Amino acid sequence: MELDQRKDGLCGKLKTSCSFKRYRVFTWQLLKTILLGQVLSILICGTAVSCEYLAGAGVETPMLQSFLNYALLLIVYTSMLVSREGDTNIVQIVKKKWGRYLLMAVADVEANYTVVKAYQFTTLTSIQLLDCSVILVLMLLSWFFLKTRYRPVHFAAVTVCLLGVGAMVGADLLAGREPGTASDVVLGDCLVLVSAVLYGVSNVGQEYTVKQLSRVEYLGMMGFFGTIISGLQLAALETSAVSRIKWDVFTSVLFASYALCMFSLYSLMPVVMKMTSATAVNLSLLTADLFSLFCGLFLFHYKFSTLYIFSFVIITVGFIMFNAVPTYLPLPLDDDADGYTAELTVSSSDRLLPPDHVRTETVTAASAL
Repeated sequence: MELDQRKDGLCGKLKTSCSFKRYRVFTWQLLKTILLGQVLSILICGTAVSCEYLAGAGVETPMLQSFLNYALLLIVYTSMLVSREGDTNIVQIVKKKWGRYLLMAVADVEANYTVVKAYQFTTLTSIQLLDCSVILVLMLLSWFFLKTRYRPVHFAAVTVCLLGVGAMVGADLLAGREPGTASDVVLGDCLVLVSAVLYGVSNVGQEYTVKQLSRVEYLGMMGFFGTIISGLQLAALETSAVSRIKWDVFTSVLFASYALCMFSLYSLMPVVMKMTSATAVNLSLLTADLFSLFCGLFLFHYKFSTLYIFSFVIITVGFIMFNAVPTYLPLPLDDDADGYTAELTVSSSDRLLPPDHVRTETVTAASAL
């Protein structure tokens, strides 16, 4: 009798994992997720355009630009934590959780810095291709730390998105956007891979925090620790570069535009991540380079290629595939059940458990951050 129950349980698992169910694909939730994801890509495009103009003016101060963003987070969100009482006050948060937020802030600050430095050593094509490794890093970290389980369609969706990136890189090469010889390709490629790992750590920590704790708490602590870390790094590495900046109205507007785009990106990303997941958000951000290219057609006179449109469509299709079919969470063994590990289906477009269902699995590694 017990053996039959175990067989039934195993068959139930196989049906859940392998069979195709009828999911409502084009829901309002999915449409909202797609639109918000493209807003994030447009904000990244705004930062890229600002950086392009700053680089044209001879300004190379990535840490100063990051410092302005973290300072805005400090002013807006950290001040909210200061005004709170009880366990949600910043003093109590720092006492109990300073280690995890310090780790996430270091990962976030250094991820931004290393990917910018990589442009000095390697090629645009290498950065676009290797930067996609953050998707694989996120899936691995989510599997082990957040206990997320993926279905075959999710791996297929990621593959489709990466094919879209390949089409975008091909369009770059055909349009002649590949820069000249790089000074140290190996070093630059290593910096991109390091950046991908750091982004993965930061994003998984962010997903856990905004879903289990609070968006304001996450942004407030990123502003607090991020301002300290980027400020120290700014003083150590970019003092001379900042002193050489020729400040005028145009340069000031570029710095302000970059800071506001980054602040808006950081403020909105936890909202989208709470609706979906860190992996899904980064899949949607693959279109950011395309928006930058479209802007470059008018601002920097880039050459147009129909492959750009094809790439955008392919990446969007992959993103829809990823969010249309739910991921799932493994439930622990129950002595009163059939003796097998059940599966808890969690939609990629709404991964939070309902209020009346207490999430039983322990996110041990994420809690240690």
